[in-house]
Amino acid sequence: MMAEVEAAATGLVRVEKVRGRSALTRCFARYPLKLIAPSKVGPASCDAVWLYALTYGGGIVSGDTISCTVSVGDGCTAAITTQASTKVYKAVGSKCSEQFLEARVGEDALLVLIPDPVTCFSTARYYQKQVFQVFANSNLVIVDWFTSGRYESGEKWDFNFYKSVNHIFFGDQPLFIDSVLLEQGSNCSIAERMQEYNVIAMVVLLGPKLKHIQDQMQDEVRKMMSAQLRPPTSGGSPYAMRSQPQQTRRPPLIASCSPFGRTGTGMVARVSAVNTETVYNFLRHHLAALEPILGASPYSSS
Repeated sequence: MMAEVEAAATGLVRVEKVRGRSALTRCFARYPLKLIAPSKVGPASCDAVWLYALTYGGGIVSGDTISCTVSVGDGCTAAITTQASTKVYKAVGSKCSEQFLEARVGEDALLVLIPDPVTCFSTARYYQKQVFQVFANSNLVIVDWFTSGRYESGEKWDFNFYKSVNHIFFGDQPLFIDSVLLEQGSNCSIAERMQEYNVIAMVVLLGPKLKHIQDQMQDEVRKMMSAQLRPPTSGGSPYAMRSQPQQTRRPPLIASCSPFGRTGTGMVARVSAVNTETVYNFLRHHLAALEPILGASPYSSS
């Protein structure tokens, strides 16, 4: 079965221990996917493999399918990122642009998936599915996010279909199942539902190596949202403002955190924001603690 999956894949990545260090022992890609492995990211003492996933032409054409299989061996560390947002071009008829990822994260291993956001053009149709196999002490970071489109040019939530699915399995038992679906409807458009927000993001943190990042993110998000959503007070009589109802002002970023797993070993954060830079700042801040492990801070150059 694995041989059949690899034969159909447009990308194959294998990271294993070689002379006691994480090493890229297999890296294959064919159109429309391109994989770049920089020779050095961070100090020489850092034990992490970095990969950049690119597409020819800078985006995914209608009808294209990208399928990648990743294996991170026991005790290894790997980070997969992109150089820019993944653009999904306009759909031709009902054709969908698709991306599939199957990843195995070994014991005491760490896989960090930190792409730039998906940006769907007007009328685009996009489907993505990512499946991760983990062990009890595997470590996993997933950032999965998308924008409303080329919103700075006035193209907001104008794509026809977007679906992203993320599954994490511990053996044959589902540990985390998530699906996001946005589709234009006859009664209410995506833009009407999303209002002024232009970016949606999900961050998944799983494993003992990431516990301190989970705790810090949950604590800071709780404090931030408590401050932002606290009802304003008049400072005087509780009846002073009754004649002039307060107008609710939506914060530029909304976030929440929830644990998952039997013992709370995983955490998922969900974020919506008015612009991309606000989410980049959120990710830079909360994932900066990965720098000693990866040799570079996620999104530091974005």
